[in-house]
Amino acid sequence: MTLFLENARLIDPETLRETSGNVVIDNGIIAAIGPMAAPGGAEVIDCAGKCLAPGIIDIGVKIGEPGERHRESFRTAGLAAAAGGVTTVIARPDTSPAIDTPETLEFVTRRAAEAPVRIRHMAALTKGRAGREMTEIGFLMDAGAVAFTDADHVATDTKVLSRAFTYAKSLGALVVGHPQEPGLSHGAAATSGKFASLRGIPGVSPMAERIGLERDLALVEMTGVRYHADQITTARALPALARAKAAGLDVTAGVSIHHLTLNEFDVGDYRTFFKLTPPLRSEDDRLAVVAALAEGVIDIICSMHTPADEESKRLPYEEAAAGAVALETLLPAAMRLYHAGQLSLPQLFRALSLNPAKRLGLAQGRIAEGAPADLVLFDPDAPFVLDRFALQSKSKNTPFDGARMQGKVLATFVGGVQVYSNDK
Repeated sequence: MTLFLENARLIDPETLRETSGNVVIDNGIIAAIGPMAAPGGAEVIDCAGKCLAPGIIDIGVKIGEPGERHRESFRTAGLAAAAGGVTTVIARPDTSPAIDTPETLEFVTRRAAEAPVRIRHMAALTKGRAGREMTEIGFLMDAGAVAFTDADHVATDTKVLSRAFTYAKSLGALVVGHPQEPGLSHGAAATSGKFASLRGIPGVSPMAERIGLERDLALVEMTGVRYHADQITTARALPALARAKAAGLDVTAGVSIHHLTLNEFDVGDYRTFFKLTPPLRSEDDRLAVVAALAEGVIDIICSMHTPADEESKRLPYEEAAAGAVALETLLPAAMRLYHAGQLSLPQLFRALSLNPAKRLGLAQGRIAEGAPADLVLFDPDAPFVLDRFALQSKSKNTPFDGARMQGKVLATFVGGVQVYSNDK
């Protein structure tokens, strides 16, 4: 089947350029780009001057299978991803049980086949994510694991972690770390400071992130492993990250869209939908992280999609579950940075699509001839008020409920097949 997308505003994260043109898709591959006529027999879609960009590759999505299917299933996560312009989901292993054996990985891989988007899985770095014994990294890679992480269970035994890093290095595996010092961050629900003190919320110093990152980077220097920090959210952690990159270590870093667009004051009067891991930071930290993203010190924007049911959120702030859904809000929230003049659209899609694909060795993430036709068509200026009950996710725990936003996904294509269309 041949598809012809005409009159599009092409967002190219490789060249950091925007151009007008047409795209020919043949058998799931981008066959041609430029000012050409539609091939005979092609299905024509008029993009009406709206933006066409590589589909988003979202690293670190929590899906509730196995164990918490009532919070999110592969089907609902896939529908939410398609509605949000996410064409490849990289799922976390913090399930129940954890994805720490080839058998569990094969099970979730089969279950993920029902989703309309591509879903790949990370596996646990240690058994049960307990930090005591490393998993069979080689067998898990053979079963399809794209990276290894214990998510927010930070290992306290540095010797175990160093052995896991050494083994991962020997196999060329990517390790994804969660930079937090576990002792300092235990039991914290906010970033320490005046706001947390006035609200009586137990806080954690921003230094906990720097300490955790410094430890991980020292182990990276010792072992040479490929390493990705899932979230860098504080200004104090940025110099260490920049030094590691300047020293030639194989290190990248991400940041969640919530830490790029919200700050600690958004918590207000104990609004638990704003309780995240790590907690929201100061406005100075937020601006420093945005600047680091623009400069390329931070490489990737992710949703850190973490569904939670009403029962686990409608609790006192300290006791409420942390996390927020974000597959559908990732793109419109990112448009806040574009409309504020902080990042261009090509810069945004470098962090949303190109850099995640490069880090994971995927062919997607580009809008170029020969690349897979995983694309998102969107209007960056379309205004709307977010209604959380209209989200495709099973769980509705979004901090953007009732927020005025700009940027609507109009269509999503995976392998040249349209998997979402906004007819509204």
